[in-house]
Amino acid sequence: MEKKIPELSLFFPFWNEEKNIERVVREAIPVMKGVAIKWEILMVDDGSSDRTLELAQKIAKKDPLHLRVIHNKVNHGYGGALKSGFKNAKYNIVAFIDGDGQFDAAEIIKFLDLIGSADIVIGKRKQRQDNHFRHVLMNLLKIWDFLLFGFYFPDIDCGFKVFNKSAVEKILPLKSEGAMITTEILAKAKKEKLSIMQVTVNHYPRKFGYQSGGNLRVILRAVKESLLLWMDLWKN
Repeated sequence: MEKKIPELSLFFPFWNEEKNIERVVREAIPVMKGVAIKWEILMVDDGSSDRTLELAQKIAKKDPLHLRVIHNKVNHGYGGALKSGFKNAKYNIVAFIDGDGQFDAAEIIKFLDLIGSADIVIGKRKQRQDNHFRHVLMNLLKIWDFLLFGFYFPDIDCGFKVFNKSAVEKILPLKSEGAMITTEILAKAKKEKLSIMQVTVNHYPRKFGYQSGGNLRVILRAVKESLLLWMDLWKN
């Protein structure tokens, strides 16, 4: 990346990430300063029950021009957090990175090098640092999405993606509140014939906090939302 892009919105979805939020945002700030002329970081608190919101507000006070807090009073789920991020992002390039500290924000440069040639750039984890069960779930999700929606990506639910704002507007409104939000994004992008490119990123072990993706309630909700999405796309 030879020069800064004109503008960039980056948002992090957080749910009970009090032990991760300060490091994640602190490390992202110099990256944003280095890649964009106008930039913002949105900390999306999805109804956390710990000190995540309190810490986000404390961080935002240090630079209210560039740092904002978006607060969902109720915990909606991963999809609800992403929808709040997309809704409140104000710049023409929009990125999100999971707030669990498992990605390096500096790798956004790889995405920005491609976003001029694509509507959406999605991450592909080089070596996924999750437990075995989550690897199994990811492979099942790939089969499920191929059968229902006719697309295949090696890493559908990678929590590092970059969008042109025009692409976001074409896939809105998003309905999924849970983990199927990434499937909905890609299914609607396919329907709108948006161009999607992939880039390999590093993935690091979670140091703090709880990973909810393998939770039975989350899985059942994902199955329900995927069937509702299929019916909605089929009707339209």
